[in-house]
Amino acid sequence: MKPFEFSAPIVTERLVLRRLTLSDNDVDDLHAQQSNAALTAYMLYEPRDRAAVMEKIAEWTAEEVLAESGDYLQLAIELADAVPPLAENTDRRPVVIGTLYFKLESADDSHAEIGWALHPNFQRKGYAREAASAMLDLAFDELKLHRVFANLDPRNDDSVRLCLALGMRHEAHHVEDMWFKGAWADTGIYAILDREWAEHRTK
Repeated sequence: MKPFEFSAPIVTERLVLRRLTLSDNDVDDLHAQQSNAALTAYMLYEPRDRAAVMEKIAEWTAEEVLAESGDYLQLAIELADAVPPLAENTDRRPVVIGTLYFKLESADDSHAEIGWALHPNFQRKGYAREAASAMLDLAFDELKLHRVFANLDPRNDDSVRLCLALGMRHEAHHVEDMWFKGAWADTGIYAILDREWAEHRTK
């Protein structure tokens, strides 16, 4: 693999993938998502208050290089045509509609983990697929990785559908391997190789 420094946003047809900031707009948008019980139902965390969201953003913005195992990025998924309004406009359109997670699981073995979260109001519009596709392009074209996988709750039908739409294969279903929010839960693994992604994006 090749080390990578996230120094410029990734721009797609409808989105911008960029670093989160501690601006009021970013904090407000992310808090609206991460305080939402529907969004966090399959996440490893409980709904977060605004202070907790600010702490997480400060933690994530310290990470910008993918070079060693464990390095990761947590990026904002921003609507490309959304312009932050004046401060007095309280009915503004959200700019950050979700986040994209990418972790270098093993530099030696050239594989990484990908994950996503979108506010429910912006789901089922193709935004997550567009963002994840851009990250997979970067993973295989720029970082020269061999394999990218998603680790998810099999009950999360939307994420399962997204994995399949991205051309990922269902590799494993681990039964009750995680103590999750007061009960045993399963995990599912979906993955795609560099050559498989190259073939999938030509379809």
